[in-house]
Amino acid sequence: MLLKKLNLRRITNRTMNTRKLIEDYLNQAKMLQVATAEDNQPWACTVYFAFDEQLNLYWISKPNLRHSEEIRNNGKVAGVIVLTHTPGDKVRGIQFQGVASELSDKDDAVAGMKYYAERFGMKPKRVEAILNGRDGHVCYKITPSLFVLFDEVNFPNDPRKEYKV
Repeated sequence: MLLKKLNLRRITNRTMNTRKLIEDYLNQAKMLQVATAEDNQPWACTVYFAFDEQLNLYWISKPNLRHSEEIRNNGKVAGVIVLTHTPGDKVRGIQFQGVASELSDKDDAVAGMKYYAERFGMKPKRVEAILNGRDGHVCYKITPSLFVLFDEVNFPNDPRKEYKV
């Protein structure tokens, strides 16, 4: 019942592919927290995200916000993706590290917005406004180098699994 409540299913095949579990988890989650830093001072923010086949993460934000400015100065980021849990539930979550950047190249921005717009049902006019600089938001991308899946549901005896991209 607990697994059903969390929309989780225990994988019985012990050789379950960590990448597949990460993809499944990313499909369930809608928000991530991304951590940036400047002058040895960390900062974190929460954003809605989409992802592609290579597990790159995309979001939109305003370029004058603190995390956006810090990414321009230092693209190294880390973050977490957590689904809602109730105390006592088996824990599942993802941590990641990678490099983030504003997608200033038009073709890259179009590609990133494709994933974001499809995931969140964004209207074409809004996508066009973002891509043409009329909306105030721009598209960002994290190219992850490492995911750490912590999964007590599928790996109760050894829940920490690393996946290098």
